[in-house]
This record gives sequence, C-alpha cells and structure tokens, in this order.
Amino acid sequence: MYQQVFDPVGDSLALSSIFAAIPLLTLFVLLGGLKLKAQWAGLISLAAGLLVAIIVYGMPVGQALDSALLGAVFGLFPIMWIVVNAVWLYNMTVESGHFAVLRRSFATISDDQRVQAVIIAFCFGALLEALAGFGTPVAICSVMLIALGFSPIKAASVALVANTAPVAFGAIAIPVVTLAEITGLPKEDLGAMVGRQTPLLALFVPLILVGMVDGMRGVRQAWPAAIVGGFTFAVGQFVCSNYISVELTDIVASLLAVGAIVALLRVWQPSEPLMGEASTAPRPAIAGASTHDPAFEADVRGRDGKDSARDVATAYAPYIVIIAIFALAQLGAIKDALAGLGTEFAWPGLDVRDPEGEALSTATFNFNWASAAGTLLLLAGLITMAILRLSPARALKVYGRTLDQLKWAILTVAAVLALAYVMNQSGQTTTLGLWAAGAGGIFAFISPIIGWLGVAVTGSDTSSNSLFGALQVAAAKESGLSATLLAAANSSGGVMGKMISPQNLAIGAAAVGMAGQEGDLFRRVLGWSLLLLLLMCVLVYLQSTDVLGWMVVGD
Repeated sequence: MYQQVFDPVGDSLALSSIFAAIPLLTLFVLLGGLKLKAQWAGLISLAAGLLVAIIVYGMPVGQALDSALLGAVFGLFPIMWIVVNAVWLYNMTVESGHFAVLRRSFATISDDQRVQAVIIAFCFGALLEALAGFGTPVAICSVMLIALGFSPIKAASVALVANTAPVAFGAIAIPVVTLAEITGLPKEDLGAMVGRQTPLLALFVPLILVGMVDGMRGVRQAWPAAIVGGFTFAVGQFVCSNYISVELTDIVASLLAVGAIVALLRVWQPSEPLMGEASTAPRPAIAGASTHDPAFEADVRGRDGKDSARDVATAYAPYIVIIAIFALAQLGAIKDALAGLGTEFAWPGLDVRDPEGEALSTATFNFNWASAAGTLLLLAGLITMAILRLSPARALKVYGRTLDQLKWAILTVAAVLALAYVMNQSGQTTTLGLWAAGAGGIFAFISPIIGWLGVAVTGSDTSSNSLFGALQVAAAKESGLSATLLAAANSSGGVMGKMISPQNLAIGAAAVGMAGQEGDLFRRVLGWSLLLLLLMCVLVYLQSTDVLGWMVVGD
C-alpha cells in the first residue's frame, strides 16, 4: 500500500513542486524546445515521472508501474477505442467517394468566400472535429478552401482559427470523457460546464473568420451569415451538452449551424459578393488524418457533374446514423441494459490511499464495453459500411489502414495517460495544485491559461486535460473555488492553444503546400489565440464570482 504525501521534500510545498514539475517540464522542453516526436517525448517524460514518484515521493516501484499500466490501458480503452472507430468511419466515406460528395454539397451553398469560410472552416470543420480530430479539420478544410480559390496561407489560417470552439467536444467528446476519469467528477457536469463556456467562442469565431477573409468590409457585408452560424452553433452546443448528450454535442451543433445558414441564404445574400481569389499554388495532397489515402483527391478531380439526390443523402447518412445510435443509447431501458453488460473492478495490485487513508477512485477500472462511445461508433461504422456499399473485405482493409495511420497517436496517448496516472496517484499533481492555489481567487483567471499552455505544447485538449485536470481540481478545493468550474476551464481554455500548437501548424502548412513556413502561420493566428484566451479568462473569473456564479453546475 502507498499513502500519498504532498510535501515530501522538506515538508515544503514549494520545494516539492520543483520536483513534481520535472516530468511536465521534460515533456514541454522535448516537444516545444527540441521538437522531439510526441511519442518519444511522452515515453521519456513517463520515465521522468516514474523516477520522481519512486525516488522523491517514495512510491513503491510496483505501485508506480501499476499506475502507469492503468493509465496506458485507459488511453487504449475507452480513448483510442473511440478515436480509431471514429476515424475508420470517416475513412470509409473517403474510400467510397462520398466524402467528396459531402464536400461539394457544402461548396454549392454559396460562392461568396466569406460565407464559405464560415460554412466549411467553422461548421464542417466542427463536424470533422466531432468525428476524427487529430488535425483532420485543419487538413481537410484547408484543401477544400484552396479548391474554392483561397490563397494557401489564408486557407490554412482560416482553418486553424476555426478549429477552436468544437475542440473540447472533439472525437465524440474524448477531452471531456478523459477529464471526468482523471478528476473523478461526473462527465455530465463537466460537459454541461464546458457547454456554458465554449459557446461564447462560437459567437465570435465566425466573425473573426469573415474579417480574416475580407477585413472590416467583409464583416459589414457578411455579418448576418457569421452571426446566424455562430449563434446557432452556440445554442446547439449549449443545449446538447447540458440536456441531450455530451458525445453528440459538436455533431448536432455543426449540422444545425449549416442548416441555419442555408435557410438564411434563401432570403439574404451579401450586398457585394466576394468572389474567389486567383491562386497559382499547386493543389496539395491532403495532410494529417488522411495523408496516405489518395481516394479523396482522385474522386474530387474525377467527378465534374452534379451529384444526385441519392448521392447527397448517402453522404450525409453516416452522421445521421451516429446521431440515431447515440440518441437510442441514451434511452432509459437501453442505457441501463448496456451499462449492465459492463464491469468495474479494482486494478490488480494497485493500492493507493490519500493522506486520510481513503482509497483513490482512480484505481478502479470501468470496462463498459457495451455502452462505450467507441463501441457505438463501431456499430455505426458497420451500418455505414452497408449504406456506402463497401464489402466487408474492403471495410476491413480500411480499418487496418486506420490502425496504421494512428499507430503513433495510440502510443502517444498511452504514454501521456500513463504519465498522468503516475503523477496523480503518486501525489505530484496535487502538490502542484496546492502550490498554485496560493494565488487565491485570482486562480480562476489563470486556470484557462494552464489549459491553453497544455494544448499549445501537446497539441491535444485530451492530453492537456490528462496532465492538468487533477491539478485544477486540487487548486480549486484549496482555494474554495468550484472544482467543476476550473476543471472545465482547463478544457475550454485549451481550445485556443490548438491553433498555435506545433502539430496543428505543421498539418496546416503541409496541407496547403507551405511546409517549412509554419512561422508565417503562427504569426497570423497568435493574436487571435491570445484575444480569445483573454475572453475565456474573463468569463471563467466572472463565473467564479457572484456575477456569473449562477452558471456553474455540479459542486
């Protein structure tokens, strides 16, 4: 048995925090400074975390290794189980050519670039983030915008800034699911709280995109599309995350936003349409999530005629299937039946207690295989396979290609989650949280910045929540603030770090044929990242006071 001690170095939180920060500093330096591959940086940082846990905190070697193993397994299930099946489903639409149909469906809504930026980069990008994540929205949307006449740097910049508001609920809400597991707080409360923060971003981001495309002239002439799309997305995100399903939040919000803009364009058009720019840049192959799969580009080049109504309906069918399955899984009887098929057990050999002698809830593994979002996505994929008329052999081949495509992401997530569990269960994270709580009530303002830094370095809201979720909760309890509020703030603040993360910048640059010019993209988007972060910091601080305290859910 291991009992946590939060001030092992000279009975001092400050001195102990220096050692507790070593694994995180190692990760940040390797990723941000030395630009090491994420999987190797994660494994080296895990080794550093284990050494600190064993040498400084006195955690038995067996308990430390068990903690790492539990974290790695959680990274595989349910996290990567969700991601693999989500990307597989997406890849099947690419393989069958129906993703190209979907792309053309979006492109025909309007020929005005300012409206296209909102529809494709913001709305459709959110749909891609909901299903795949991992840079997919930036890669795909950048290429789509270039195909519509955007210059390469503008296409990439617009796609990067657009990839903000949906990130916290990306990949079927994996960041929120992970945050709930790490902090022990209810997933529904965290999802609802994030759904009371990120919709604010949705109100501003479409206006920013219009301004990036055409300056203040564009905002004056195309603001109705930006306002309608952003407002509808914000309402959809709030309602779905608070009252329907955390996992379906971005899917519902993005489809509602597109529908609202389509309805608006029936009665309104910009007074002076902005047509496509002349771009002499070669159209690049897709980067990121579908680098290896040329089917999408080949299909776009090969079909010049109009798509039939049946083609369009088939292209939208996978997303309708996902919504239907997840909605049915939330019904009382079905939900209870699926939950009853799972099992929950204490992790073998792991016996960690807090300073009061209570066993940690994070030492329990919940193998809810039937109700897991990844399993529901697998079912949706099987139905989609039939709808798209893909043979089982072809679908299985796509699944194998998906696993190969995500192999390094799988290793990275397993390593980062293993590190998070070692730091949490040894007490390192709580040490940092208690030390940070010395800032008092102003910590609520700082809280989103921590999440922002985490995503800026790791490129993942999920990873940032894994590393800092427990820290936020520890600081909240010590400061007398809401744990749910600050945990959610970590995720909501993190979404602004996505556009400046080295991984996303590299994907954006590669997608538009600007490899090696990531610095140009960084300078274009940094200001927007900082401005939106400041907006989130102010919102979270006000939510921690009587001014907006009524918005806080849970504790």
